[in-house]
Amino acid sequence: MTATCPLCHEPYADHYHQDKKRDYWQCQTCDLVFVDKSQQLNHDDEKAVYQQHENNPQDQGYRHFLNRMAQPILDRVQPASQGLDFGCGPGPTLSLMFEEAGHNMSVYDPYFANHPEALKQPYDFITSTEVFEHLSNPKTVLEQLLAIINPQGWLGIMTKRVRDKTSFQSWHYKNDPTHITFFSEQTFHWIAQHYLLELTFVDQDVVLFQKLSEEQF
Repeated sequence: MTATCPLCHEPYADHYHQDKKRDYWQCQTCDLVFVDKSQQLNHDDEKAVYQQHENNPQDQGYRHFLNRMAQPILDRVQPASQGLDFGCGPGPTLSLMFEEAGHNMSVYDPYFANHPEALKQPYDFITSTEVFEHLSNPKTVLEQLLAIINPQGWLGIMTKRVRDKTSFQSWHYKNDPTHITFFSEQTFHWIAQHYLLELTFVDQDVVLFQKLSEEQF
């Protein structure tokens, strides 16, 4: 039995792991590990989990955590760049950190900042921290974001990475019921090759993609 991958849409995902609540599949093309839609939370239950998050912009510990995404972007973008924090959550903080550094920011979150117009303008950089593991349609979202990044612009993704099948079995990250999509280093390499992006691994859970200029496509 196989399943269709939500990232590359190839029908070659094999059963990877099973726990008391869910089955996990691994794509044989892009290496993505994912939970089938039939075992994902519905919209209301998912939102209820997110509402339990306490993201306080004044929390210095939280800012320190987010700075692992912010600083690598700040090191690479021009002053007064235009940025988007995609999946900002109930207490937008990363966007404030970029604004404090002199950048112009927009925010988007399907539950807490549902502003579709924010996804219709170009950006020099887009950040997405602790979001991609929640996506049931990562292909759709990834292509939507890449379409609004300017040539030479940046996409920063923070999500913990799958290492191997043995460690996955005891991995706490998979136990969050809203975590349904898990990326490995190989998955990110596949994304970079497929979409013609430059890939940089910044930290154990932070990656940067640079969009090539239009002439390079």
